[in-house]
Amino acid sequence: MTDQAVHSSVPGAAAGREGWTGRRRELADLTADVERAGLDTLAGRPAARCRVLLIAGRPGSGRTALAEEFAARVAGDYPDGILRARLTDPGGGVVPLERIARDLLDAVGVPAPAGAGEDELTELLRVTLRERRALLLLDDVAAAEQVVEILPETRGCLVVVTAEGPLTGVPDVRPCTLGGLDGDAARTLLARRSGGEIRITVDPRAAERLAELCGRLPAALTLAAGWLAAHPQASVLDAARAMEAREESGPLPRAFGLLLDSLPPAPARMLRLLPLAPGGLVDAHTASALAGCSVPAARAAVEEFAATGLLRPLGDGAFEVPGCLDPLLRAELARAEKPADVLLASARMLERTVRLLHNCRAVTEPADSEDRRTLAAEPKAMRFDTAEAARRWLDGRLPALVAAARQVVAGGDLDTLARRYLAALARALEAHRSPEEAAPERYRLHQLVLDVAERRGLHREKAAALLNLGDLDAGCGRLPDALARYRAALEAARADGEGWHEAAVRAMDSMGCAYAELEDWQRAADWFDRALALAQTRDDVGVTTRLYGRLGAVRMYSGQWAQALGAWRAAFAGHRRLRDPQGCARALGELARVQEYAGRPEDSLRTCYEALEWAVRAGDGRLRAALSLRLADTCDRLGEFATAAGHRARADRLLAELDAEAAGGVGGRDRERGAAPAEAAGEASDTADSSGP
Repeated sequence: MTDQAVHSSVPGAAAGREGWTGRRRELADLTADVERAGLDTLAGRPAARCRVLLIAGRPGSGRTALAEEFAARVAGDYPDGILRARLTDPGGGVVPLERIARDLLDAVGVPAPAGAGEDELTELLRVTLRERRALLLLDDVAAAEQVVEILPETRGCLVVVTAEGPLTGVPDVRPCTLGGLDGDAARTLLARRSGGEIRITVDPRAAERLAELCGRLPAALTLAAGWLAAHPQASVLDAARAMEAREESGPLPRAFGLLLDSLPPAPARMLRLLPLAPGGLVDAHTASALAGCSVPAARAAVEEFAATGLLRPLGDGAFEVPGCLDPLLRAELARAEKPADVLLASARMLERTVRLLHNCRAVTEPADSEDRRTLAAEPKAMRFDTAEAARRWLDGRLPALVAAARQVVAGGDLDTLARRYLAALARALEAHRSPEEAAPERYRLHQLVLDVAERRGLHREKAAALLNLGDLDAGCGRLPDALARYRAALEAARADGEGWHEAAVRAMDSMGCAYAELEDWQRAADWFDRALALAQTRDDVGVTTRLYGRLGAVRMYSGQWAQALGAWRAAFAGHRRLRDPQGCARALGELARVQEYAGRPEDSLRTCYEALEWAVRAGDGRLRAALSLRLADTCDRLGEFATAAGHRARADRLLAELDAEAAGGVGGRDRERGAAPAEAAGEASDTADSSGP
């Protein structure tokens, strides 16, 4: 979060958590403002918009901690939960509105379309929240525009905003401005965080002097108390004198410098490097890689940082760099570390994360696989015991992992490592999430791959990224965008020179599919023809067979029966060459369909019987049932009603057996296996009886 918490890390009840200190007046004002917010100032009636409360204060004033405490106290009034979003990145960058909306949609469990734009996402968010009673905690807001676009259009929601100053432009916002803590609260905080009240109570004047030097800011008080806790032999007066001797301007920089200078060299260096942690999220692995030390040593160091207020614990071994300390740490990093050393630390961190991502995926592989054997040889700190543990780690770290991807690509100094990192993250997502669940993150990753490929002139990787983005656009119904991606991919493939054919065929194939979705059959057929001609130069039977099938479909839809028949016959020949009986059955089934449309029912009947024989060889019961139903329809058209009834009965029996098998029955499976030869003979007999010599 942005500011140091005034409460201890022990969670408490919603109505006043254990360890909370001070801010009673502010909490009372915020509670009263809940009902006043959103009222029409002239009529005094509730407006048809959400209520907005603003907690403003300079860094270190505890505005985030107060917002969290207030949210905990009123959480019971908002059954749809507390939705959190941080609107300023570590380092001070403004978070794009698209990312804010997507994160909030994720928090309410609403899947956002992959690659959706800002307007689409904000509209979806407003619609989603319209029927909900939720509390939105928008932390560290940089500008009013970030808030206005995502305000829910219902009074059932409450928005709590933290910012450094006013938010001009947000309608009817209720401000609560924070200064320092009162004297009692400041002394209580010093006593609690320094490890006891004795040193505070025996010298109250020194304690008051130290509190004034800290500006009574919760963050500065926490750091000063951390210094006292780390120096049990020192008095409060010693801390006050040390603070007075500091040259920094402002209470928070002085308290930070006091604590930093008291650290041994190795922990101090580790602390300086923590702003490199993506998204401000720190764990033992990240700290270990940045500092180049062991994981146990890093774990002990970050826990000590948290104890002294330099990090905020998040649970599950994760910590956060407080927003108010981030600029101070970054200034210290720039002052004390050489750029080459900073780059090396980032590279170590990414290498460690790549290994963790590989292991996160490997744990999902079969027990006897090479990946699992490699995983077993990893140190215990780098392993995941179960796939569920790996998934929890991936879910919990995903925002930071995506932030790391953005960070390394934006830097541009580690592009080779960035490509490996992006590939490892994509594979881990594919291992633990369905294609639909992973699509939004995959879209972001492919965009980053595209950025690197364009920067480095990697035409083949550029083509692959554009094809993947096009597929995701097509899957979301954005067909014009998909076509633009596919055309750009084709150009990139041609620019690659050697080895460009595969990507070019895929681009042409994808364009044909997109035009088919648009029912532009002629353009679809044209692109399939081009792809087929190129694939034939490589003698790739699998690709040419698939393309013949696509051509057969679009020629059929456009009423070009002769061309469709030729394409499906070629597809059948390809499947037969590939020894794919199921593909043969499907191709012949489509050929029979075209023959029927072309007014040749007798030919269609003979072809359909042949398709049925191939389906029997393939052991595909559902395909056999579908072909039996098609045979029944064709027989009806030819007036062979008894034969048609027999085919329908056979289809019904097959489907019933398959449903029983799917429900867990073994009898249906055994019967199907035992009866297949007899049924095949019966179906062949039907062929002879019905189709003539």
